[in-house]
Amino acid sequence: MAAVAPAPASSELKSPPESSAAPTGRQIPIVCPGHTRPLAELQFCTIDEPTASSSDADGKETTTDTTEKRTFLVSACHDKMPMLRDAVTGDWIGTFSGHKGAVWSCRFDPGGYLAGTASGDFSVRVWDAITGRSLYTFPHKHVVKTLDWSPDSKRLATGGHEGILRVYDISRPKEDPLEFVQSTKEKVSISKCNWLDNSTVLAAGEDGTVRFWNVDETKQPTRTLSVEGGIRDMELQTLPLGKTVLTVAAGQEVTFFDMSTHEKINSYKMPIHFGAEGGASLHPSGKKFIAGGGRRGGSMALGAKEGGELGCDLKVYVFDFDTGKELERHKGHHGPVRCLRYHPDGKSYATGSEDGTIRIWKTDP
Repeated sequence: MAAVAPAPASSELKSPPESSAAPTGRQIPIVCPGHTRPLAELQFCTIDEPTASSSDADGKETTTDTTEKRTFLVSACHDKMPMLRDAVTGDWIGTFSGHKGAVWSCRFDPGGYLAGTASGDFSVRVWDAITGRSLYTFPHKHVVKTLDWSPDSKRLATGGHEGILRVYDISRPKEDPLEFVQSTKEKVSISKCNWLDNSTVLAAGEDGTVRFWNVDETKQPTRTLSVEGGIRDMELQTLPLGKTVLTVAAGQEVTFFDMSTHEKINSYKMPIHFGAEGGASLHPSGKKFIAGGGRRGGSMALGAKEGGELGCDLKVYVFDFDTGKELERHKGHHGPVRCLRYHPDGKSYATGSEDGTIRIWKTDP
């Protein structure tokens, strides 16, 4: 991966005063510098990494077939330089260098061998996630905002301003992709896409509709779910008992759907809005969720004086899943929170901001 390593991750030197609006512990997050423009998306990826070899009593090297879990954090950013970091320390590992426009999405395949990036330069790239070498480039006709890998890593779904969901077969990169137009009546931009299984892709539209596409059987959505406002973020989380929950951040609300019944579980109005930035993430236990976004009426950082609470766009909020009660709020960023995700083990979460930094917070400080 070509790039000069930024300064190592560090802790904030000073923690801001606590808010009296909700119980919260004083916490100093890990700060990950390196990006120079607003963050667009974060993804944690856990892989099985071979354990290091060791030496026996005679000094001979011995190897075993054991592996250990290691989690990485991938970030997409408007500075055109998606980065890979250690998810625990925040330390920089590498940069995927080559795009000529803002990178809106960067995701590893489930095996951790491939990375995909979606960019404002009207292209999607596939990279060797280990060496950082660019393998394939898939041209599009407009800005590409999102992509996701199928669970078996064989296919890549993309979407963006064209309003067309494309599905590429990675084993046949020169073949034309499958294409699924979101609406024949009007162009509906795709903000996020996620594979539900190896045949079904969920595409979130700026019209507030999540469309379910069976990419192997039909050119029409098999199901739709609707929320108020354009969808800014969408996440699938499988809970310990096997239940899969869809989290959708749109307008001023975070809404949760049960994927086994497709029924709405909860919907909560937030102190922030998801008009231009922000998102939400459900804790792996299903007991709480985090959210961050823009200030209603405009960003405080841009001089807005009316609308939501001053400074709300600079904070990350923690809420109870069952009641929607605010449990914590933490301030540390110097610009609106644009993206956030829980670590797969639930012990921490990461936030990316307009200020160009990533902060890693403890779930239970």
